[in-house]
Amino acid sequence: MSDAAQRRGSPVSKSYQRGPLFIAALVAGTTYLPADWLLPHGPLLVAWKGAGVGLLALWAASRARGLDGWWITAVMALGALGDVLIDAVGLTAGALAFLTGHVLAIILYLRHRRDEPWAKAAPIALGRLIIIPVLAFQFPADRAAAAGIALYAVGLGAMAASAWLSSFPRSLVSKGALLFAVSDLLIFARLGPLAGSWLPTLLIWPLYFAGQVLIADGVVGAIAKKRL
Repeated sequence: MSDAAQRRGSPVSKSYQRGPLFIAALVAGTTYLPADWLLPHGPLLVAWKGAGVGLLALWAASRARGLDGWWITAVMALGALGDVLIDAVGLTAGALAFLTGHVLAIILYLRHRRDEPWAKAAPIALGRLIIIPVLAFQFPADRAAAAGIALYAVGLGAMAASAWLSSFPRSLVSKGALLFAVSDLLIFARLGPLAGSWLPTLLIWPLYFAGQVLIADGVVGAIAKKRL
């Protein structure tokens, strides 16, 4: 940190501290699954579901100081919208919100490309780009739905691939994108090979929410550190 920043009390470093909104997001997100098991489906539960990532969006907005900050805010807001729409309207409406968020995330990640030889970065990026939609296409027992699911998964795979290629911390953002992708693949597997299994019910939400937390924390933190 520069001497000038230290003399000013480092407002940038303060903006990176997680604070009450981040903690509230964690509480809302980690308590949703038990609530889903215990409470009847209704508006309260739908709002509870959207609160975790919605609070992450508010937290990112409170730290936003430029385009990138508002960009990741929009990505999180679309995730929260998708969470709500899936239960309130249906899977297609939720998927469209998530897909829009994936497109915004791809643009953000590619605007911050990692300075790394393509030959070194390509295997994992291409693996995510190809394997995720291929698995998504294979899973549904209803083959009429497979093409639409695979189309969504192309965006999902591209998001996970571009997260790997980005300069944001891989231990947070790339890992978070992969957890998000695995969560969605479990949703699709529940339509086929894992139909009736307890595994998707147990893992889909924790993997998804953990992924969103890692993405938000990694991007917001990296943006703040660049301003030091």
